[in-house]
Amino acid sequence: MIGRPVNWRLIVPLGVFLLVLLGFLAWGFAMAWRMAGNAPMSVHGYVAMGLGVVLALALGGGLMWLAFYSDRHGYDDDQGGSPPRS
Repeated sequence: MIGRPVNWRLIVPLGVFLLVLLGFLAWGFAMAWRMAGNAPMSVHGYVAMGLGVVLALALGGGLMWLAFYSDRHGYDDDQGGSPPRS
């Protein structure tokens, strides 16, 4: 928002919480991977996993791009179907 001051007292704890949550998730995935033991995965498995990661990131990036594009080009403006909120 332009012209509004940033409330750092809310943003900093939220950022710290999200980083701690990310760390716990990474730790949990690492422990699950280690507990699975020496489970063999073929080259096809690694290729499928890599393609899944790349396609998921591409989908997320594409949807974010569409959201910003539609906002900047006025597609998200009110079309007059409902009265403005006060």
